[in-house]
Amino acid sequence: MIDYGLTHDGRLIHDQVEVRQTYGMHLNHLESRRKECMEGNLSPSAQRVQDALKSAGFENKVIELPQTTRSAAEAAQAISCTVAQIAKSLVFRTGTSRRALLVIASGANRVNEKRFAALIGEAIERPDADFVRQQTGFAIGGVPPIGHAVPLETYIDEDLQQYMDIWAAAGTPVAIFHLTPDQLISMTGGRVINVK
Repeated sequence: MIDYGLTHDGRLIHDQVEVRQTYGMHLNHLESRRKECMEGNLSPSAQRVQDALKSAGFENKVIELPQTTRSAAEAAQAISCTVAQIAKSLVFRTGTSRRALLVIASGANRVNEKRFAALIGEAIERPDADFVRQQTGFAIGGVPPIGHAVPLETYIDEDLQQYMDIWAAAGTPVAIFHLTPDQLISMTGGRVINVK
């Protein structure tokens, strides 16, 4: 993993101390916002993600924000990070076997569907919202990398590996959690690939 990051305005940070200070400020800011936004319990879907994290042995904390984080751009704006640090969950359906596949891509990247289909050896398609909810247990815009209704074959964008900190959806369009790329791989068992 490359040990550098970007500030929320896209400036490259090379110094490890500056990285920790910058992201520490972001985390402190988000923790105070979480306390402002969430007096009481998480919504049921966000709580399911929190419970799945805990059951899997992870201490990551789900937070709910007052504004939507449905798109990568909205999430990045809400938490003051770059779009590339958002780990967006995309569900695909295979054309022949009709199984669900989860691709967790950097928010800055578009999945090259032809390349991905060649990698898995089968045509793929974008499923409807009902299929996504049936397979994951969550609505589009809130699909987390963990806690799905059924186990999903998962692929992870290699571009996420360059960041110290990334953010993923946590069950609703306003719920997110902070994690590292290594935690993402560990919690999903996902295969790291080039999605572009």
